[in-house]
Amino acid sequence: MAILQSKVAVVTGGGQGVGAGIAFALAAEGATVAVLGRTLATLEATCAEIHRRGGEAQAFVCDVTVSDDIDAAVLEIVDEFGGVDILVNNAQIVPLGNILEINEDEYLDGMDSGPLATLRFMKACYPFLRGDGSIVNLASSAAMRSDSAGFGAYAAAKEATRALSRAAACEWGEDNIRVNCVMPLAMSPAMSRWVESGGDDVEDFLCTVPLGRVGDCEEDVGRVVVFLCGPDAAYITGHTLPVDGGQAFLR
Repeated sequence: MAILQSKVAVVTGGGQGVGAGIAFALAAEGATVAVLGRTLATLEATCAEIHRRGGEAQAFVCDVTVSDDIDAAVLEIVDEFGGVDILVNNAQIVPLGNILEINEDEYLDGMDSGPLATLRFMKACYPFLRGDGSIVNLASSAAMRSDSAGFGAYAAAKEATRALSRAAACEWGEDNIRVNCVMPLAMSPAMSRWVESGGDDVEDFLCTVPLGRVGDCEEDVGRVVVFLCGPDAAYITGHTLPVDGGQAFLR
C-alpha cells in the first residue's frame, strides 16, 4: 500500500518547480493533493499530470500574501476532502539584491509570502492536523553561504521560517503534529535556465556541490518530503534537512 494513502496534502506554490515536484511525489504515494497558487493554469497543469499518473489532485487559487485567501482556501479544502493531514509551505517571493538596493516593499514581499504565510497556514490547518499531522516548510541555505551578499533579504525570510518551524514543533508535539524543514537545491525553472546558460559561474557553482549536480524537484526533493510526512519519520520533528547534494554544512 502507498504510504500516504487516504492522506490529504496541501502544497503551496504547487504550479511549477519544487512545489510541483513535491505534489507529484506526494500523489504517487497515495495522498490527495490540494495544489495552491496564484495562477490557475499552472495549478491545473500540475493536477493534470497527477491525474495522468492515476493520482488525485485539485487546484485551489490562493494568494498566500492575503490572509483571507488562506483561510478561505483551507476551509474549501476541508469541505472538499474532509480534513488536512499534510501541509507543505513552499510558496515564496524571492527578494534578491544587496542591502542598499533592496527596498522595503521587496523585503516585506519576502516576509509576507514566506514566514507570515507559513504562520497563517500553520494556524489555519492546526485544528485538522492534530492527532497525526505533518508540516514541512521550505527553508534555504542562503543564510549559510560563506558569501551571502545579495541574499540578505531572502535569507532573513527563510531563517524566520525555520525559527517558526522549530517553535511549532516544540509547542505542537503534544498534539502529535510534526514540523520539519527542508533546504532544497533543485532544478526549478529559474535554476534550469541558469544552468543551461553554461557560463563559467555554473561550473564554479557545481564544484561546491559534492554530488556534482542540481537535484530533481520530484525525485530528490519530493521524495524526501514524502519520507518526512510518512511513518518512517514518525520520531523526527523540529529539524532542518538539507536536500542539496551536500552543499550546505549545518553546524
